[in-house]
Amino acid sequence: MQRSDSSNSSAARDRRSEIHQILAILHKWGIHTLGQFAALDREQLGARLGPEAVRMWERANGQSNRVLKLIRPPESFEESFEFENEIETAEPLLFMLRRFLEQLAVQLSGIYLVTKELTLRITFTNKQIYKRIFKIPQPTNNVDLLFRMLHTHLENFKSEHPIVAVALSAQPIKPAREQFGLFETTLRNPQQLLETLARLIALLSADRVGTPVLKETHRPDAFRMEAFVWNWISTAGNGGRSSATPEAHPKARGNSPLHTLRLALRRFRPSVSASVLLDEDCLMHVRGADVRGKIIDLQGPFLISGNWWDEKSWACAEWDLQLEDGELVRCHESEATWRIDGIYD
Repeated sequence: MQRSDSSNSSAARDRRSEIHQILAILHKWGIHTLGQFAALDREQLGARLGPEAVRMWERANGQSNRVLKLIRPPESFEESFEFENEIETAEPLLFMLRRFLEQLAVQLSGIYLVTKELTLRITFTNKQIYKRIFKIPQPTNNVDLLFRMLHTHLENFKSEHPIVAVALSAQPIKPAREQFGLFETTLRNPQQLLETLARLIALLSADRVGTPVLKETHRPDAFRMEAFVWNWISTAGNGGRSSATPEAHPKARGNSPLHTLRLALRRFRPSVSASVLLDEDCLMHVRGADVRGKIIDLQGPFLISGNWWDEKSWACAEWDLQLEDGELVRCHESEATWRIDGIYD
């Protein structure tokens, strides 16, 4: 691509140099006006000055044809307004946003597009600009739906400075058309999901609403929040447990639920502080806020650790315990502190 651009620029420079030479020769001949140049003989001009002079003569006589290049200006779907007086309430702002949405919907519907994203910009008296992007799960031009989304967000919006200007832009997309199979379904009401998400974001903030995604670590409960998407793939791992066979408890029974069943863990969030009684490095009794009893069977320890390269490195040993009342619990020990993580159903 760079070679093509350089060759094109070199050819343009050579052509300009040739035109300057032709003009210099014409001036020596006494040709100073366009009429004088057009009155020259075409064949003799080409024989003396070459094909470039012939092309110049054809343009001067209106005989040249040039194909027009159609250039479309970039489409922009944005509405903005500057208030004559500073506003401190939401009513004038909502009125303008409703008007913006109606105009944008008409523009997009006229070219068979729908809105997939809205960008709201609010300018304050101190020249600061508040920007908010609204992702629309189901692209639409429904003014009422889009306005409820903006209204819900602005209900809890607060600012220390008055508003002097507002702008709203729409990112268009072609309407999605999808044919589902016999046993495939979609959301019954995508618009209702959109409005629910907008209300949750307004109440909890955007960083607390989305899809939890596991981090690349074996640390328990390590996850991050990502923006909501329609389809996702859930993954589950072994929690970083060691494949080594744990030592058997002196009172362990071969038919214990810890050895024969696959159970679901009901986690405590956060985990509960506990105290554990040891007898010659063997766990014998556990006590917590709602969990206490004598240990009759166990599995563990399952040693997990990570971030050894960081100052925030961590390490813990997990245990699965069966108490004398039949209750099955998960606990762990980290930095000489015991905590109960949950109860098995």
